[in-house]
Amino acid sequence: MSKIIIVYASMTGNTELMANAVAAGIQESGGVVTMKEAFDTNAKELEQYDGIVLGAYTWGDGELPDDYLDFYDEMEDLELSNKPAAVFGSCDSNYHSFGTAVDTLIEKLTERGARIVIPGLKIELTPSDKEREACKAFGKQFATMCVPHGIEQ
Repeated sequence: MSKIIIVYASMTGNTELMANAVAAGIQESGGVVTMKEAFDTNAKELEQYDGIVLGAYTWGDGELPDDYLDFYDEMEDLELSNKPAAVFGSCDSNYHSFGTAVDTLIEKLTERGARIVIPGLKIELTPSDKEREACKAFGKQFATMCVPHGIEQ
């Protein structure tokens, strides 16, 4: 069984809804999920898992949420060599940049050596039932990319 961590930040609950759906998809595919809020964990924990999923809403005109800033800075010291990773987030098209937090986290994971195995998932504001199903499918797809104690070659 793959051990997968989901780290997320959610102010209004939209990204948390997404995280729960992603976790359900992973669990249905046989993965073991640990969910943590970004402000309540240390980035070093990512090294202990077979797979990494990050979730964040985009704040303002494209920034990471304040809840993610310390975690993001801590990621600078990680070695995530070839670990499968994915990113999702709730977004608001009323702003100039749509879902930039997702892109920022993908970039940081890639810099630290992680392997982005599926494209980032961006959902406009509160996910609908259909969009929650898409989040669940995202989780299932991600889980198929992870195997216990490593990465499928």
